[in-house]
Amino acid sequence: MTDVNQLPAAFLSEMKALLGEEYETYRESFKESWKPGLRVNTLKAAPEAFASMAPWKLDPVPWTKNGFYYEEPETSQSRPSKHPFYYAGLYYLQEPSAMTPAALLPVEPGDRVLDLCAAPGGKSTELAAKLKGRGMLVSNDISYSRARALLKNLELAGASNICVASEEPEKLARVWPEFFDRILVDAPCSGEGMFRRDDDMVKDWEEHGPSYYAPIQRQILKAAVAMLKPGGNLLYSTCTFSRLEDEETVEWLLKEETDIELVPLDHSLVPGSKKGYGLPGCMRLFPHKVRGEGHFLALLRKRDDGEMSLQKAVLSRMGTGTGKKTVLEPELEAFLESCLIPWDRERIAVNKESVYYLPEGLGRNLPLRFLRTGLLLGELKKGRFEPSQALAMALKAGEFSTCLELSLEDDRVIRYLKGETISLKEGEGPVKGWCLVCCMGYPLGWAKGSGMSLKNKYYPGWRWQ
Repeated sequence: MTDVNQLPAAFLSEMKALLGEEYETYRESFKESWKPGLRVNTLKAAPEAFASMAPWKLDPVPWTKNGFYYEEPETSQSRPSKHPFYYAGLYYLQEPSAMTPAALLPVEPGDRVLDLCAAPGGKSTELAAKLKGRGMLVSNDISYSRARALLKNLELAGASNICVASEEPEKLARVWPEFFDRILVDAPCSGEGMFRRDDDMVKDWEEHGPSYYAPIQRQILKAAVAMLKPGGNLLYSTCTFSRLEDEETVEWLLKEETDIELVPLDHSLVPGSKKGYGLPGCMRLFPHKVRGEGHFLALLRKRDDGEMSLQKAVLSRMGTGTGKKTVLEPELEAFLESCLIPWDRERIAVNKESVYYLPEGLGRNLPLRFLRTGLLLGELKKGRFEPSQALAMALKAGEFSTCLELSLEDDRVIRYLKGETISLKEGEGPVKGWCLVCCMGYPLGWAKGSGMSLKNKYYPGWRWQ
């Protein structure tokens, strides 16, 4: 836990000027431990159902229906990050205040959504859940290594209508002008709101403070506005307290972009939140006012003059397919028949050995660096089809013809997650071919049967450690 007396004097001076009579209460908050949280993945489970079966004491986070505080378990083996439900993608571990941006961005199923600074994926996984498999979510991070972690978290969550990119915002803007209905910019920042939780943020602040990050944030926002449809919403957020990075950056954007307006946030949705300093339509969270860390949020809207711009008109003609049914390898065709869900064959794309299910509204051959375009269904290898881990996570119980259902108490759950061969019990087999391994009705991954044993096909990079 960070010692408040070790914080930079310049930062404390700014906070005293900002908070006034609340300053001492803010200092006292450093004597309290930060509150860990988890957010239930509503693509897979209802929050009420999860709360009834979770092995930890959970308290609701007031500002999101699927967020909970939990008590840190005494042993590492009982932590949420080690539980089979984590490997089934039922929840994402997330600091409670960090749940607010995705909660307050008004996303509807079918929207085109961009998470511009998305890694490691906490906000993207919630945006995907709000889309409910419809529309398209583009999750981008300029760092390729961070984008890889982002991809894993989205696939673990079972998000299917995704594109994961690693590009500069300006390049995305050239490809997708006025394209997105909703954009989230959770911008890189000086991290002052995380000082209580993370000592490393203090060290970073001393090297790169608000004056370093403000120009970066403004450059990102300019590109984001260029990608926002008229009538669309952009939510700007940071985890810092600096007015330079927060209200002053929003004020700058409102002056630069005359078609952008501030949409006042409803403070009743986030009990304990405060209005923005000098810009009351914004929202601030402080650790001495809420059970969470520091955050800033501003919701913006691009005015719609009722006329479709040339760029928008061009994009509206972009299709996802050719209008022709894709001709598929027989084994892939047979496997898709084993999935008890309808497939839009125009959205199936084969690139060399990889087979993808593209999101609605994604154009073909876009000049961007993607880590993933859509749901990776699997790989074609010498006429054989091997389904992907991502497909297993995107399916629900009952959506594949052959399943092995395991209870939480069954030691084969952990053995499967460790990559071991699984022996079937009487009444469970024999099994021939692909089998979806589930725990309590939630898919974990694939195995391949050859009688009364299952060869483990769980993705090696995800194994239980």
